[in-house]
Amino acid sequence: QVQLVESGGRLVQAGGSLRLSCAASGRTFSTYAVGWFRQAPGKEREFVAAISRSGSRTGYADSVKGRFTISRDDAKNTGYLQMNSLKPEDTAVYYCAARYTPSPTPYWRDLKSYDYWGQGTQVTVSS
Repeated sequence: QVQLVESGGRLVQAGGSLRLSCAASGRTFSTYAVGWFRQAPGKEREFVAAISRSGSRTGYADSVKGRFTISRDDAKNTGYLQMNSLKPEDTAVYYCAARYTPSPTPYWRDLKSYDYWGQGTQVTVSS
């Protein structure tokens, strides 16, 4: 089992950057694939980015491709989402999620595939 705590969200101007962190408890973070999702007011939670257990494979939503970068540091039990060129439409609560996998390569885009979730961190982008 793993517990996740997101941090790094705040108010930022359009065009700015933020780095979100997802701190995981436990010693087995390296056995989990990690995903980032977001939920804007009145909208469903949507996929943003994901990274495989090994870190060798990543995937992004089309809306963030080229602007966001997902990464992980297993020595620190932490996942990251670097967000550049932020837009007002990126405003949302951002959640990290984790799923145990014995395989180093897969990642998942659908939120139902993830077993563990953080409580979220608010990102607000002003125009």
